[in-house]
Amino acid sequence: MNYEQIQKPELSYRYEFGLHELDAAQSCIEAHGFAVIKQMLPADMVEELKASVLEVIDPKGELGPGQSYTHTSFIEYSPALWKLFAYEPFMKAQKVFCQADELTINRTAAILRNPGSAPLVWHSDWRGFSQDPPKAANDVLNRGPWPSGLWFYLTGSYPKHGGLAVIEDSHVPDWPGPEGFELTPDKSSFYPKGSEPKGYNGFEIPGLVPLFTDPGDEIVFAARTYHSAFPNRTDQVRLSCGIGLRPRAMRIEAPWPLSERAQAFIKAQPPQVQPMVKEYVGIDPSWRSTGMM
Repeated sequence: MNYEQIQKPELSYRYEFGLHELDAAQSCIEAHGFAVIKQMLPADMVEELKASVLEVIDPKGELGPGQSYTHTSFIEYSPALWKLFAYEPFMKAQKVFCQADELTINRTAAILRNPGSAPLVWHSDWRGFSQDPPKAANDVLNRGPWPSGLWFYLTGSYPKHGGLAVIEDSHVPDWPGPEGFELTPDKSSFYPKGSEPKGYNGFEIPGLVPLFTDPGDEIVFAARTYHSAFPNRTDQVRLSCGIGLRPRAMRIEAPWPLSERAQAFIKAQPPQVQPMVKEYVGIDPSWRSTGMM
């Protein structure tokens, strides 16, 4: 596939909004599963976050061609990300998207994808398809109705540069999968009918929406929305970070202890931010339920 030839789609509805159109953006998320908020962050904050992603993930530039890395507790290492708590336009918007005035941090991440990195398998972050007890950390953190994606593609999102793509209207509970595809048994991904039932990483899919964004834009998608990322076919690194928030009233009892790093992050926050971080449980990516042992 020639990713340079993929064009920005003309849909029958708007999905890009300004900071003065937050309610309209939320209505789009509810109707179609995603939205883009233009110019959420100023250029200086974007540059700080880019530098922070590089410093936290690959400070010596040792990640090789075609490699990528996801850091799953980015906020504990990134004072640049802490600044979002004091940035009123950002916090005002997240209260709309999370449908709550009092928020806490659910989870955060930063991703570095070098030139030549492969496409991602299509997936939903939602882990509420099964009512079984949690087996891994994602099962604990990704079962609520809050937005799954609150992402900044700090080097921009476009197909040839490993940009994000979503499947429109895939966020509804009874979504059957794209036409010509079937959901995997756990519903976390989908595959072409008649093929092996494993996650798909191609891009010729009905309902696919490639997202074209500038570095300060925020990409928001719903809890269940299926999404992927194109391969990076440029000679430039792709940097992104996301901060997932949830209503403070929706408490999570984590089965892992709060790490020393997470405790230090919480302690470092000023008094006005403490209400936002006191329900933060961190993450232990290695945690598995005892029933899996």
